[in-house]
Amino acid sequence: MARAKKQIAKRAAAREDRSGDRTVATNRRARREYEFLETFEAGIVLQGSEVKSLREGKAQLSEAYARVDGGELWLFQLHIPPWSFATGVGAHDPDRKRKLLVHRAQIDELMGKTQQQSLTLIPVSLYFKDGKAKVQLALAKGRRLYDKRNVIMARDAEREAARASKEMGRWSGA
Repeated sequence: MARAKKQIAKRAAAREDRSGDRTVATNRRARREYEFLETFEAGIVLQGSEVKSLREGKAQLSEAYARVDGGELWLFQLHIPPWSFATGVGAHDPDRKRKLLVHRAQIDELMGKTQQQSLTLIPVSLYFKDGKAKVQLALAKGRRLYDKRNVIMARDAEREAARASKEMGRWSGA
């Protein structure tokens, strides 16, 4: 009986996982090279074969960026390889620019911030939310080399302090 309950729970968890959010790609390098000031979510306009390819988990965000162009928000250099079963008319250009869906007020605000303060729009992650493809964008400022070093040193110092406190707790409790 216990085995059957485990199987039912496992199937329910798998069903829940399929219907929930699922991350397709993340831009890990962006966290190292940029300082995020603000993040927000945007929808993305895709063709049918692009959606199929994303559902297979194929996308590369490493060199992608967003920009306001002609009063609309566009995502450039996002590489979505063609779906393996799409040929001819069903295939898509893997490196085409893709339109992002955000409110007009957000577009105006982003255009002002990127032009006045020399900030960049970087895609942080690409995921499915309620069956729709979404992109998490970050308004970011580029880090200089010495900033990167300072961040690494601070992180290492935190780790060392955590290790030391863990060791102290281990020896004092025994």
